[in-house]
Amino acid sequence: MRLLLALLLMGSAAAAQDTTISRQDGLAAWDRIYAVASHPRCSNCHVGEEGVPMWDGLGYGTGVVHGMNIKADVSRIGADTIPCRTCHITAPSKNGVPHAAPMIGDAWRLPPVELAWLGKPSDVLCAQLRDPDRNDGNDVTSLIDHLRASPFVAWGFAPGAGRLAPPGSVETLAEDLLIWGAADVPCE
Repeated sequence: MRLLLALLLMGSAAAAQDTTISRQDGLAAWDRIYAVASHPRCSNCHVGEEGVPMWDGLGYGTGVVHGMNIKADVSRIGADTIPCRTCHITAPSKNGVPHAAPMIGDAWRLPPVELAWLGKPSDVLCAQLRDPDRNDGNDVTSLIDHLRASPFVAWGFAPGAGRLAPPGSVETLAEDLLIWGAADVPCE
């Protein structure tokens, strides 16, 4: 399986035709992908048009909206209210101080509305993510590229002092996306 994944990572057409990755393998990979995507560290920023990020399930309780009455609106950066950069610092850091505003080496913003999935059940999110018309134009390869390049995703897996992280790592999530893609992106 690791050799097949390595070939897929290199873009081998022959590897993509390999049928050793079953639908069951793909569904198991999807379950692991969903465990990450639905984790509060990831889903709380993947909000819809209302642009209100959440603090739900991160030690603040259930259904808790982001503090300071934040609303990112259409801009996704809070330009109409309080810009994300007011508190979230655009500078690489180990984020070693508990409860301090997190820092990354990119300008803070919410994901595009097309990638909103907060509160969506597994089958609905699966159908959304496998459909480029409903996921901001991404296929599996571009989703993997995004995971590997995004400072937001990297931060999510290593958010720093006292913060909960989703299960796994960027690379295990990328591997699961490869398996899911090689199995023809199955949903339940």
